[in-house]
Amino acid sequence: MAKLTINDLKKIKERVEKEDQFRAGKKRVKLTVHMGTCGIASGAKGILDTFMNEISEANVNDVLITTSGCIGICSREPLATVEEQGKEPIVYEFLTENKARQIFKQHVLGGKVQTEFVLARGREQEGGK
Repeated sequence: MAKLTINDLKKIKERVEKEDQFRAGKKRVKLTVHMGTCGIASGAKGILDTFMNEISEANVNDVLITTSGCIGICSREPLATVEEQGKEPIVYEFLTENKARQIFKQHVLGGKVQTEFVLARGREQEGGK
């Protein structure tokens, strides 16, 4: 097993601090692009770049963008999840760069879920809760 370096630990700390900004209410929206091998092969890098460009062009600082691994629905990639404070997460499927722009402008900025691209709403629950 490879040993963690100081730089590895710093990167982990930075990622956790960013995640805490959303949990602490310092960010209004958390936008996650799922970047497992399947997502990357399906074009998730282009989706991530599109969202980052949209954030930059809109000059917003209340949106946290992050990545995650595979969520187990490889056949629906590329996927992204939009989480707004106090609302259920929305998972979008079969994304393209144009769909990502629409989701950003209409959902992230405007609060209107783009139902035609939605795969799922809410979080998985353990133990039937």
